Amino acid sequence: MEKVVIIGTGCAGLTAALYTARANLQPLVLTGLHPGGLLTTTSIVENFPGFPEGIDGYELMVRMQKQAERFGARIKFATVEKVDFTKQPYTLIIDGETVQAETVIIASGAGHRHLGLESETELEKKGVTYCATCDGALPMFRHQPLVVVGGGDSACEEAMYLTRFASTVYLVHRRDSLRASKIMADRTLANPKIKPVWDSVVTEVMDVKQDKVTGVRLKNLKTNEESKLDCAGVFVAIGHVPNTQLFKGIIDMDEAGYILPKEGTRTNVEGVFVAGDCADQVYRQAITAAGQGCAAAIEAERYLAARSE
Repeated sequence: MEKVVIIGTGCAGLTAALYTARANLQPLVLTGLHPGGLLTTTSIVENFPGFPEGIDGYELMVRMQKQAERFGARIKFATVEKVDFTKQPYTLIIDGETVQAETVIIASGAGHRHLGLESETELEKKGVTYCATCDGALPMFRHQPLVVVGGGDSACEEAMYLTRFASTVYLVHRRDSLRASKIMADRTLANPKIKPVWDSVVTEVMDVKQDKVTGVRLKNLKTNEESKLDCAGVFVAIGHVPNTQLFKGIIDMDEAGYILPKEGTRTNVEGVFVAGDCADQVYRQAITAAGQGCAAAIEAERYLAARSE
């Protein structure tokens, strides 16, 4: 019997792990398919307090994990396949194994949103990717024109990173101005290697027949004009989808799949708490996820204490 099971090892999950571990609850922390969460796919994180020079996203998550483990958190590289929250103790099926828990903290984060094109799916890992820091340095992308789709901070960060390797980076955005923070937008547009393509969407990734990316077809949303842009890779950075499919019909969520806390970090199921990007479509920052992880851990600790009285 576990006192606390934490689903997810991003900023929210690992902060929850740290706090519950220091409360001597010996949490079991499940990594899911992406240990460390999306932050491991970023390069330099400049806005996490305590790192004036910035810190590599992957390194930050490794440090957070080590800190939680120091106090007794147990990290397990496993995926939750099914949950039963109808009665206590709660039951989780983890890679075929049954685990029971008194409390659960859902910190499952979010995944990359896709364009929804058939050609995108067929050319994934063949030139279509969702992580510049993961794939940008591959030989197939070096000294080649590349396309980044999106207009937020993530898209700008992807484009900036790719300038290290690409000949030109085309930033394709459906609007006529970037949604990114002003400092990020200014930095991006000032880079001579980045060429914005405004008011446009990708309608096809080419070329499925060649089994590799050779370009994209674009449509201008204002003029309806169609065009073709040659490139060796497409980096999609158009937002995220919460990783909450496992809890559909069990935990209350909105139409987009974001979990809806009832009070603080409590969900509609007593003893089940939520933190991080799977419940946050407003801020979606590393520091806010960490703060929510802290809150969920404190609420779980108080819930367990009240049950034992």
